[in-house]
Amino acid sequence: MPDPPEHYYASTPGVASSRRTIEVELPDLRLRLRLLTDTGVFSHRQLDPGTRVLLENAPLPAVRGDLLDLGCGYGPIALAMAHRLKRRRVWAVDVNERALELVRDNAAAAGLGGVRAALPGDVPADVRFAAVYSNPPIRVGKAALHELLLQWLPLLLPGGAAYLVVQRNLGADSLARWLDEAGFPTARLLSRVGYRVLEVQPRRSE
Repeated sequence: MPDPPEHYYASTPGVASSRRTIEVELPDLRLRLRLLTDTGVFSHRQLDPGTRVLLENAPLPAVRGDLLDLGCGYGPIALAMAHRLKRRRVWAVDVNERALELVRDNAAAAGLGGVRAALPGDVPADVRFAAVYSNPPIRVGKAALHELLLQWLPLLLPGGAAYLVVQRNLGADSLARWLDEAGFPTARLLSRVGYRVLEVQPRRSE
């Protein structure tokens, strides 16, 4: 049974905590990620298939700089990118305090000191990103999703890009059109098992 979606977006989930460990294997990593998960966090029973599509197909950043896992949950994207690019700083951002605690514990267990788990307001204002990777919270609604993206996409460095994975039947194509109309050139990088990976470029100059 799917997790009740309202739990994901609360700063303090109302459902009782019940931690467990899952293993995530990715083709390019010579290890299995052992990740603590918990109730009240997105896809806590297993790696979400959309997140897997993103992790197996989105390219590494083309420029140097910090990375952002936006809506990080328990941190599979942040941890995978930190393993791939050990000298980069990876920001794992979420509103869910339980999720951020899991990211900190997972990063510490893996010895990944470059991962920074943070609430949105705790990311320094001068930080800019070489790449953003996200399985965004589509179910928060269009207005909230658009507000979220308009907050973070302008922080892309020149030559950087954002990679968003969205289910086709949850509006991936309409989101791509909206992003393009909002000034962020967007292309479908690939379509796999019902998911689109969108590549979003920095906003066009006016």
